[in-house]
This record gives sequence, structure tokens and C-alpha cells, in this order.
Amino acid sequence: MEQLIQTISGYVWSPALVAICLLAGLYFSIGTRFVQVRRFREMARLLFSTDHSQKTGITSFQAFSMALSGRVGTGNIVGVATAIGYGGPGAIVWMWIIAFFGAGSAFAEATLAQVYKEDHNGQFRGGPAYYIENGLRSRFFGVLFAVLAAVACGIFLPPVQCNGIALSCARAFGVEAWVIGVIVAALIALVIIGGVKRIANVAQIVAPVMAVIYILLSIVVLVINYKVVPDVFVQMLRSAVGINEIGGAILGSTIAWGVKRGIYSNEAGQGTGPIVAAAAKVSHPVKQGLVQAFSVYIDTLLVCTATAMMILACRTYNIVDTVQQTPTGVVVTYLQQNPNAPEGEPGVFYTTGAIGTVVGQRAGDMIVSIALFFFAFTTIMAYYYYAETNLVYLFNRWRRRIFKKHPERLDELERADMRFGDDRGEKIVIWILRIGTISAVFVGSLVGSGLVWTVGDIGVGAMAWINIIAILLLSPRAFRALKSYEKQKKEGKDPVFDPKEIGIEGAEFWEK
Repeated sequence: MEQLIQTISGYVWSPALVAICLLAGLYFSIGTRFVQVRRFREMARLLFSTDHSQKTGITSFQAFSMALSGRVGTGNIVGVATAIGYGGPGAIVWMWIIAFFGAGSAFAEATLAQVYKEDHNGQFRGGPAYYIENGLRSRFFGVLFAVLAAVACGIFLPPVQCNGIALSCARAFGVEAWVIGVIVAALIALVIIGGVKRIANVAQIVAPVMAVIYILLSIVVLVINYKVVPDVFVQMLRSAVGINEIGGAILGSTIAWGVKRGIYSNEAGQGTGPIVAAAAKVSHPVKQGLVQAFSVYIDTLLVCTATAMMILACRTYNIVDTVQQTPTGVVVTYLQQNPNAPEGEPGVFYTTGAIGTVVGQRAGDMIVSIALFFFAFTTIMAYYYYAETNLVYLFNRWRRRIFKKHPERLDELERADMRFGDDRGEKIVIWILRIGTISAVFVGSLVGSGLVWTVGDIGVGAMAWINIIAILLLSPRAFRALKSYEKQKKEGKDPVFDPKEIGIEGAEFWEK
């Protein structure tokens, strides 16, 4: 089974996906005239603005925090360590590159999510499934994405986050992994049962605060090791282009791991960010596009870089050549082995080891475990919301088919809606998802990290394939929305979106 999963992951994460991610980011950056640079100050300002004329939806800052929750997770601590361990220091440079251009992709997909969002029972719902169906007029691929997203975000990805928590806490506090799994599952249940409002309220407090504290901690570590910081930057740049001996030998792996972990961490182009972006109440879709592009910078250029610099400055990493399963256990061989790095497969121990050089190994384990807990916990919340939105999309498309085939049942189903608030069947489906997600979180504490990461990669990659092709096809509409926004800004107006004015069809919410 494990070999089959590895094979599937290899097909999904082929060099073609790596190339299309980079090229799409470049295309959107050029098409928007590098809006992620030109409008940088405006990105920060829009974080705290919202459209008070709309009662439905959440604020821009809440949407930003929920997106940041999804982006800042184990990928920022464990994922960065694995990228360095398998791709060398240069992988981080490629993470920066994918973040810079990925901010262009994040802008486009978030803008499109706002354009094609729907008002469903007092909440905004949207994302790739919605803009694929309403924008590209392809219900089949909309449904396909929704199925992949519901399964990947509800089942595949939560175990990745809980696995990182369990391994770290077991090492730091001596608690059995399954006990950590029970605690995390119970806490996540308390949050997701409260729906999007509770998720947003928790995210807007926890995600930004933990990101700031973690970055400040990394600055302390780097100040103590300030003499080696310039050499670290040189090493990263040389490795990124394969100048040194080891860098030349693994240049392909350096690029692949940097792009893969970059996309996994910042989610640009993956199709999950726009699901949250659609939930915000704004007067123009471009506003939320800019906010979501900003969250990519926070994730990769600040939090991921903080982890990488600590590991590289303290030299608590190895560069792995091969990992083999033998009758006596796992045997790891190295292209480069540092004396301060723990042996074995790359993981969270690279990060704990770096902080441990300053505060002691025991304290380092505890600090990273606490940071990882909050990062991963908020990410699981975001994953659940992604899955719920896509499940609601699937359920409502199924209901529409029932209406068409059996119009005589319309009155009966409408009476059920009035009595139960939302459709009773929809509530049942959502509760099944909640139980599935909570169970998956617990299982993640028991499964090996390598297998969990691989399954998560398959889910991310499959979603990215569909979403990137969709936003490329819809790109002219994102560009038109940006021109509309910038034209109104030049006229001194607070931009308001009118899809008919710029020839966009299918944006039913804005047409109303």
C-alpha cells in the first residue's frame, strides 16, 4: 500500500506540476503588472477594512486570519525542515520564488472566488468549485474539484497537522502520541461544531499572535548567531543554482522540494485559499484578492524563512541521499552530515535542535511543540472549513437535480428548510464530515509521518492541477476586475463591483 501511495504521489507531483505552478505565478504577475508589489501598502491597509453595508459574511481580517491559519501550519516548521533535509539550503530560495510569484496566483484565485461567490443560508460560500461551474460553465470539473477538496481537506490533510503535534509533544513532554491525538481531536470538535463564525473568531486571535511570537523567537536565535548569518545567505543562494558540489548533484531535488513545500505551505494556486476569500464581505473582489496575496508573504517570507534561518544558522540539519527500509530498521545515508544534527529522516527535530542551542534542548522541544500545536490546530480548523464549503456545494447541486427530476417535492423540501433553518439533509452531511475530520485528526497521531505527508501531497497536488488550469482559463476576468478597481481608485472612489459593466457573466450575487 505504501509503495502504491508513493507511486501515485510521483505521478501527481510530476515535473509538469512544478513547472505549471511557477509559470502560472509568472503569468499572473505579468498580467497584473506585479500587483503584489505595486499595491503592497494597500494590502496591509485592506486587512482592517470591511463592507459594513453587508450583514452576511465575515470581515476581511477574519478571512485573512482564516487563510493564514491554513497557510501557517506544520509546513512552516516540519515542511521547511524536510525541504532542507532532502533539497538542501537552496530549497528555501525556491520557496521564496514560488511565494513571490505565487502571490500573483493567490490574488487571481481570491478575486475570482469573490466574483462568483454565493449567499447560502446567511453565509458566503465560494471557491474553485463555484468559479469553475459559474465561470467556465463546467459542472463536471466543479464537482470533481469539490469531491477532491472535501476528501483531501476533510480526511487527508488533518492527519498531517496532528502527526506533527503528536510527534513533537511526545518528545517534549513525554506524553503518548495517542493521548495527544485525543486532546487535539476533542479541542477541534469544540471549534468546528460552532461553524464558520467560531472558526473565524478563534483564528483572528490565535494565528496572528502565534506568527508574531514565533518570528520574534527566531530573531533572538539569529541575533545570537549573527556572525554566521551572511554565510547562510551565501550558502542558500549557491545551493539554489547548484554552484557548490552537493548543490549541483541535487539541483533537481532542490527545485522540486522548494516548490512542493512552498505550495503546500502558502497554498498559492492550490485552491484552498479562495474558499476562505469568498466568505469575506467586501465592496469589490479585488480587495480580498490583495488581502490574500499579502497572507502568502506572511507565510513564506516571514514564518518559513524564520524556521529556515534558525536551522541553517545553527547547522542542525543533514542533507539526505537515500532512505532505505531494511530488516533491521530504516537506514539513512547522507550527502552532507552536520555534527549538531540528529540522525534519521528530516523532521521537526531540526527546528527544535536549533532553538535548543540557545535555550537548551529540553526547552527547545517544549517551545517548538507549543508553537506547532497552535499553528497546526488553526490549520486543521481551516481545512475543515474548506471541506465543509465543498460538501455544501456538492449537496446543493444534488438537491437541484432532485428539484428538476421531481418538481412536486419542492414544497416539501422548502417546508423542511423553514422548520430546521438549513436543510435537514445538509446538516446530516455536515455532521458526518465533522465526525470524519475529528476521527482523521486522531488517526494522524498514530500513523508514520512519511506516509501521512505523502497522502497529503496527493490531495494538494490533485487540487492544484484542476485549480491552476481553471484560473488560467478565467484570468481575463480577474484582469478586468483589477482594471475596474484601479480605475475607480484613480477617480478617488471606494471601488464598488459591477460585473455587467466589465462584461463578466455568471456573477449572480453581484448582479443582485
